[in-house]
Amino acid sequence: MTAPTSRLDAVLFDMDGTLIDTEPVWMASEARLAADHGIAWTAADAEALVGVDLWDGARTFIERGVPMSADAIVDRLVGEVLSGLGDDLPMRPGALELLRQLREHEVPVALVTMSTRRIVDRVDAALTARLGASPFDVTVAGDECERGKPHPDPYLLGARLLGVEPDGSVAIEDSITGAASALAAGMTTIGVPHAVDVSQVPGIVHWPTLEGRSPADVAAAIRKARA
Repeated sequence: MTAPTSRLDAVLFDMDGTLIDTEPVWMASEARLAADHGIAWTAADAEALVGVDLWDGARTFIERGVPMSADAIVDRLVGEVLSGLGDDLPMRPGALELLRQLREHEVPVALVTMSTRRIVDRVDAALTARLGASPFDVTVAGDECERGKPHPDPYLLGARLLGVEPDGSVAIEDSITGAASALAAGMTTIGVPHAVDVSQVPGIVHWPTLEGRSPADVAAAIRKARA
């Protein structure tokens, strides 16, 4: 099958909270880290790290008094998240079906996440087993980007690896930080809320959920964003 519109050159997905419901696992790991060092940690603190580059998040903990290196903090959090991920990934509503439809329509798809390569490969393998083939043409991990979200670099890298231009591509995000990254890269950006309210981000197309959405809906977001 061919793409539903020539305007939809590619779709680039965030992972945590957008495709996979891993935000609770990350938040629990961060809360344990803070508690282990006697640091007060609130829901607002947790929300502030959603979608943020892991090393930037680690520096937040260091500034709050955690006596560990940024690499050690990231290693601890990633290890706990990997331990908390089962083989049956907790998909966000509509995510698996949209990935399947994009593959059927031969729309190039990238995964662009601040999670590390270890987590990306685990998720990709699990999704490949469920779908019969990887839903992603390329994947970008946080430990492969010199500057993470909210900088545009991760999404620009994803577009470059796909061989597409940002202005014909759509990014799908659940965080303020991630949406800022995609917008800065020049992509039409769909915000789907989960752990944080992305409705405050100007310039994005707001969807309450991915459930029931099709490649044609994603393509229509480009026209809506430019209207």
